[in-house]
Amino acid sequence: MTSTTTSPADAAVTQDGEVLVLRLADPGKGSALDDPALRAATAALREVARGEREVGAILLLGAGRNFCAGGNVRDFASAQHRPTFIRALADTFHDFVTALLDADRPVVAGVRGWAAGAGLSIVLHADVAIGGPSTNLRPAYTGIGLSPDGGMTWTLPRIVGAARAREIILTDRVISADEAYSWGILSRLVDDAEIDDTAADIARTLAAGPRAGLAAARALLTGSATAGLRDQLAAEAHAISTNSGTPEGIEGVDAFVDKRTPDYAAARNR
Repeated sequence: MTSTTTSPADAAVTQDGEVLVLRLADPGKGSALDDPALRAATAALREVARGEREVGAILLLGAGRNFCAGGNVRDFASAQHRPTFIRALADTFHDFVTALLDADRPVVAGVRGWAAGAGLSIVLHADVAIGGPSTNLRPAYTGIGLSPDGGMTWTLPRIVGAARAREIILTDRVISADEAYSWGILSRLVDDAEIDDTAADIARTLAAGPRAGLAAARALLTGSATAGLRDQLAAEAHAISTNSGTPEGIEGVDAFVDKRTPDYAAARNR
């Protein structure tokens, strides 16, 4: 009998019911971000955006002991022309980030062990991030003489505030699980053994929920950072009235009145 080895790209994209599960790190290379896995995940997210893959939530998990330790620095060092090589890596990474945005589904991350560099950038794009005692976060970019990518300089100030984000990124500060939770980077702390299962349970719950309502809520939360109160009230009024006329909105209200559990999947298929 011959054995086969599963590459990170092969394992990068799986589906658990209506949850798209993405694992982007290569445990064989110190949990470094894996380029083929990233490309496979981006392709799957583009399928979601085009309506070619039916999912209701996206779950980001590590492979091995850590969530993701960032880019493979040894590859950086061995590149024939580092600026060209790293620009290509950044473009591939940013294709993934924009595909994650375009998929327009709730994003849940199970952050076990280290999330450093690009790994931290990925965590910061999650709507819900679950960590535990083993969880440690680190920007890691200035530690190797570089600057962030993956949107870190956009997301981190919005989560922890401008002053704290500057201190974290510029000093390459390691953030403990307790700090990450108290600052709003992590949504919940559980035992290490429960991180992946808890994240998966949350993703399944979101996947079974009202997709239009969740998409609208996520868009409102994102827009609130730069919107004035009057504009935000107008956006909320438009979203809630629009959603009340969708099959899922009708089902949710009717189920409440009927004292039953809403069946959003059935409503979507009517």
